[in-house]
Amino acid sequence: MTRTLITATALLCLALPALADMGNVAEGEKEFRKCKSCHQIASADEVIVKGGRTGPNLYGVIGRHAGAEDFRYGADLKRAGEEGLVWDVDNIQAYITDPRGFLRETLGDDSAQAKMSFRLRDHQGDVAAYLAQFSGDGGS
Repeated sequence: MTRTLITATALLCLALPALADMGNVAEGEKEFRKCKSCHQIASADEVIVKGGRTGPNLYGVIGRHAGAEDFRYGADLKRAGEEGLVWDVDNIQAYITDPRGFLRETLGDDSAQAKMSFRLRDHQGDVAAYLAQFSGDGGS
């Protein structure tokens, strides 16, 4: 019993830094207000966040290949997805901080362009945590 308790406590201590890096979902929900002018979050059954359709639906974005959803993505984002880019809580933070810079670094192409011009200056981790809750695997 004691060994099990010690093991469980050790595992929890190891997991806490990963949970801390995930961001604050409630803050992410507030920050997502800046994103909903272009993006919605809608499953097949319900609209969770009613938003614009200029950008793709972000339901299930964490864990999805970039540029894979039925949407008119830019050529460079599609290419990144074809080359294996799958959105996770880390790389989506980098993307929303500087979309063009992220694609240029990811593709190794200084001429890569992003259709998304908005840059989120802070709370990127919170927005990523918020989006992760709408993914099948919880964003892990």
